Amino acid sequence: MNPISTKNKFNYGEAIREGFVHLLDNHPDVFVLGQGLWSPWYVGNTMKDLDVIYGKDRIIDTPVSEAATTGAAIGASLTGLRPIVIHPRVDFMILATDQIVNQAAKWSSMLGGQAHPAVTIRAIINRGGEQGAQHSQALHSWFAHVPGLRVVTPSSVLDARDLFIASVLSDDPVLFLEDRWLYDQVDELPASPQLTPLHELGPRISRPGEDLTIVGSGYSAYLALKVADELARSGIESEVIDLRILNPFKKDLIVKSVAKTKRLLAIDGSWETCGLGGEIIASVCESLELGTLKAKPMRLGLPHAPAPTSKPLEEAYYPTVKSVLDAIKSMNISKH
Repeated sequence: MNPISTKNKFNYGEAIREGFVHLLDNHPDVFVLGQGLWSPWYVGNTMKDLDVIYGKDRIIDTPVSEAATTGAAIGASLTGLRPIVIHPRVDFMILATDQIVNQAAKWSSMLGGQAHPAVTIRAIINRGGEQGAQHSQALHSWFAHVPGLRVVTPSSVLDARDLFIASVLSDDPVLFLEDRWLYDQVDELPASPQLTPLHELGPRISRPGEDLTIVGSGYSAYLALKVADELARSGIESEVIDLRILNPFKKDLIVKSVAKTKRLLAIDGSWETCGLGGEIIASVCESLELGTLKAKPMRLGLPHAPAPTSKPLEEAYYPTVKSVLDAIKSMNISKH
């Protein structure tokens, strides 16, 4: 058993570790496998000393084979276990796409609901730091496109723990995508997790407002809060919606918010083409009557180009508070 923490403030990475502790303490059917589980270079502080505390039969550091580790985890889930397979970079998880898309996501449907691969696939988005095009991708839109696969993107310290626990305890396959840019975020964390079933969860309003609806997930939801803070200095109150779960996509809260604010901005941490921002805007435009919006809906994402390696080019490539604020100016939002 892991010693009970007396802290009440945790960073995002520590919160994920608290999720592991809760699961490993309370659910003997949970085990972990993947690459570099002992290494801060791979998984940050999210798994510090878990192999020492729980043993190497439950924290299994594997050879470098994304396909083999994911396939093994899915197979174990079909025997009644709840494995967590970890991919330190989403980019390399592509090698396991057959296992994720053709196997895990399809089993329940193909077998009439008689098989439930309760596997959680935890993948980390790494961006910036001059890592280049093959180490910097956020591919959530790919996987949110696939029926049968739940896709979870926590942005807050609380959700880093509680959505992780809910994902592992779900009977469906879950892709749990976290962003390394969130790891240093610090917040209070209640001692006990809120154990709400994953299928009952969805988007939430992380900041109420009347003038503009900003929607994002993962790091983009965190960025949206920073933008809202700056807009508030000018008297503009933005309502920020954190999607949290991309698949299944639940639009009702977004539609209700835009019906109130009459303006919509979708921020996405991946490419705009065929991306999450377009899905958000389409779902709103299909649901509201013509003439509801006071300004054209806007989406902000990455340019349609692979991530650069050069630091100056990176600074131009990724959305920032300033670039988002500059884009919002075209909406001509009047102050109260």
